Amino acid sequence: MSSLDLVNAHYAASARGDLEGMIADFADDIVWTECAGFPTAGTYIGPAAVVDGVFGPTAAEWEGFAVSVDRTIADGGTVIALGRYTATHRGSGRALDARTVHVWTVEGDRIVGFEQIADSHLAVAAARP
Repeated sequence: MSSLDLVNAHYAASARGDLEGMIADFADDIVWTECAGFPTAGTYIGPAAVVDGVFGPTAAEWEGFAVSVDRTIADGGTVIALGRYTATHRGSGRALDARTVHVWTVEGDRIVGFEQIADSHLAVAAARP
């Protein structure tokens, strides 16, 4: 599979709610970075850390959290996805609709890196009581 195919498989698994599929192509030492200011901000190393630090808290805090990808750009082992996050915060009841950019790094048949760029202010505002 190409780098773009691996990234698209992740997004397809996410849309199905398939956690195992989402991490199936992650390297054991994937470096996953959520942008500063975002509710799950930080860098996580390894699939378990991503699940525990990002995917789990996101599912717990947000109803219907979804990533919709509008465009992808691939250049060798780098894939850039432009899209948006939509969800409703479980505590505040406020909606989130924010643009995001994901930068993926692929080596061979494994995803080794991810960096999120997003409007963290919109996520924080939606979560505010």
